[in-house]
Amino acid sequence: MTDLRIGVLGYGLRGSLARVAHRPGRGSAVTALADPDPRARAEAAGAFPDATMTGDHRKVVEDPDLDALLILTPDHTHADMACAAMRTGKPVFVEKPLDISVERCDTILRTAYETGSRLYVGHNMRHMPVVRLMRDLVERGVIGTVKTVWIRHFVGYGGDWYFKDWHAERANTTGLLLQKAAHDIDVLHWLAGGYARDVHAMGDLMVYGDNPHRRAQGEPKADDWYTKDGHWPPHTQRALNPVIDIEDVSLLNMRLDNGVLAAYQQCNFTPDYWRNYTVIGDAGRLENFGDGPGSRVKVWNARRSHFRDEPDEVHEVPAAPDRSGHGGADPLLIDEFLRFVREGGRTDTSPVAARMAVAAGYQATMSLRDGGTPRRVEPLDPELAAYFAAGQVRPGGPPDPAAERRS
Repeated sequence: MTDLRIGVLGYGLRGSLARVAHRPGRGSAVTALADPDPRARAEAAGAFPDATMTGDHRKVVEDPDLDALLILTPDHTHADMACAAMRTGKPVFVEKPLDISVERCDTILRTAYETGSRLYVGHNMRHMPVVRLMRDLVERGVIGTVKTVWIRHFVGYGGDWYFKDWHAERANTTGLLLQKAAHDIDVLHWLAGGYARDVHAMGDLMVYGDNPHRRAQGEPKADDWYTKDGHWPPHTQRALNPVIDIEDVSLLNMRLDNGVLAAYQQCNFTPDYWRNYTVIGDAGRLENFGDGPGSRVKVWNARRSHFRDEPDEVHEVPAAPDRSGHGGADPLLIDEFLRFVREGGRTDTSPVAARMAVAAGYQATMSLRDGGTPRRVEPLDPELAAYFAAGQVRPGGPPDPAAERRS
């Protein structure tokens, strides 16, 4: 099998996906990469010694020798990068969230529709073993019909990973109730079988806004900014981003279009880092304890009782074949994208679901900043929804540019 030639835009934290996609002699290889930061390019050159490096993304986007692109740039650039790439006919992987506003997401989906270029969105949690297990249990009906979903997200590394770089600024993310929560809102939609229709939220900048230890504008991040050790408790954080205008704690309530009620809570100054999902149906409930391989999903569905730690069923979260990257999700995500580039067809990730996660997170953030005023989530244009539901194929539409490129 000839290697797909992959171009990469951006080599920051999610450059890990580019490394996963670099499989020379095994189906794909990174052959070109663009990043405006010379340090990032130098690091990338070590990972991909045979790839062309540039500071100009246009040289990669317009490279006719590439078969597909990975867009791993900051969130607010996704629409511009993705649309430019799709206009060249290349299949495109866009890291989540799709972008930072509903309008920009719709522009991406509309461009995919008009050009016929293949669009894939990197919602890797759909490939996480714990999520796949919960989804399977729901699909098997072990708790009956889902009626409500509650999610708590404990972000123990929030002060390091989100308040020391571009994530801390509204102009780049809208807020963490979009940027960080897009993962969980997408999973919630997937488990509940519907999309958020009505949202209202509350939140605040409770901890990191009072910390005066900021970097100066233009000063590089500290070498230990991305750490899993030290920096506890939160007030000991240093070298925070010069601008912090997003919330570090948020609470969101939702009603989905199928009537399911849902709640999401996110805190970026907890001592622990994991996600807890509780899914309640009309015949039982399930809950995960830990979210990595070796954790457990417990099910209570046989009888009523007072509190009992022992459930009616216990399901072990399995390990993925390759445990690198989000419990093994990243390699599976890239596997699906590469298959999609070659063959097209439906995928477990969904551009429509990615758009709806952003739409819910965006309107929730607007509600949060307006005193919790209820907001309606805008539905997607039915024409676009039908196109993506059909596997990005429409009768009488433009030919598949990816297929033409391979012929």
